[in-house]
Amino acid sequence: MSQRETWATRVGFIIAAVGSAVGLGNVWQFPFQTGANGGAAFIVVYLAAVFVIGFPAMLAEFVIGRRAERNPIDAFARLGHRDWRVVGAIGTISAFWILSFYSVVGGWVIRYIVGSATGAYFSGSEAYFGAISAGPEAIGLHALFMALTVGVVAFGVTDGIERSTKLMVPSIVVLLGGLAIWAATLDGGGAGYAYYLSPDIDTLVANIGSILPAAVGQAFFTLSLGMGAMLTYASYLGRDDSLPADGATIVVLNTFVGLLAGLVVFPILFSLGIDPGSGGLGAAFITLAGAFAQLPAGRLLGVVFFVVLLLAALSSAISLLEVVTAYLVDNTDRSRSTLAVGLGAAIFVLGVPSAFGLSILAWYNAIAYNLLLPLSVFCLLIFVGWVDAADAVTELRRGTGLSEGGATAWLWFVRTVVPLGVLVTLLLGLQSLAVRAGLIAEAIV
Repeated sequence: MSQRETWATRVGFIIAAVGSAVGLGNVWQFPFQTGANGGAAFIVVYLAAVFVIGFPAMLAEFVIGRRAERNPIDAFARLGHRDWRVVGAIGTISAFWILSFYSVVGGWVIRYIVGSATGAYFSGSEAYFGAISAGPEAIGLHALFMALTVGVVAFGVTDGIERSTKLMVPSIVVLLGGLAIWAATLDGGGAGYAYYLSPDIDTLVANIGSILPAAVGQAFFTLSLGMGAMLTYASYLGRDDSLPADGATIVVLNTFVGLLAGLVVFPILFSLGIDPGSGGLGAAFITLAGAFAQLPAGRLLGVVFFVVLLLAALSSAISLLEVVTAYLVDNTDRSRSTLAVGLGAAIFVLGVPSAFGLSILAWYNAIAYNLLLPLSVFCLLIFVGWVDAADAVTELRRGTGLSEGGATAWLWFVRTVVPLGVLVTLLLGLQSLAVRAGLIAEAIV
């Protein structure tokens, strides 16, 4: 069995974890989810979900990962609870599943960098998206994106993941910040800020049933929870690092980047009179590409934006591939590079159907959001809160000045408030999936 790697520095772990969290979920999904769910009303629920549910759940993944020093499946066995390996398996399957369609979207991003430079979509952004989002070209770009992801993971934790994310994450923040400053100069952008930052309580109350699962699912997606990524990254962490401090840093930085993306997107859309809820899963590609086509220096702006999107996509994709790679690295004698290539090929094959049509990709996405992620997080919280509580509290306090009372408060949240919120989200998500299935059945009949 190969010698297990560790992070070279604590900062490397934090940046890699932020890179995992700061992905397409922030720049692609976040503005779309916000626009589709009432603007600032969604933001209120999302922020509550991040700090009340997401942060405690992230610490739950951290305490399991660091204490076990193993991948999500083997972690439970090493902690003496072999029957709970199914929880780790759900997280690992989630990572495998999400990366399969995430890579297809990553392929779109590569194509849009080229399309921005040439102005190829300027004459019709919707037609352009329809032409490149499905079919042979989409499959080829899906393969290219997976190859880039495999290339990073094959080099290992320190030389591949840590080194690449130390370059990617600061670049994302700098470029996105520059775009936000530029967006603030647009005429008519003030309406975008109002939509994004001024919540309508009536909208929130009237639509809480649809906003809640979307917001909690978005929190899981943007924090890389429920997919084994944070557990896996924590398994490479030193014993003396403060998990609460590192977790808080990751959550704050990730949330900052997500909000920063909104400060870019909404002023642009409102300055041009574009409906922020239009475009569906292709919103970043149809509506924003259409906006760049109408703006001065649109080609340059488009290239910068989609380069940001590509860096964000890769920083998350490598964490997802690392989850499944770590399992085989821990359990076989084969080289990391061989395992990464084989798994990358398998994930590519699983994702091919989602490259044939947006409706299929939307189903992949819905299964991840509404079923896999909340189910994985719920089961993990039950384990930490009720099965492994004493050891989890001890692990959380290791390397910190956290009082016993503070650790007990976290445990109380993990036992009650957080799983209850996740359970409600899971039930609403299952209802949403049932509605989707019913509509499809009616269409077929």
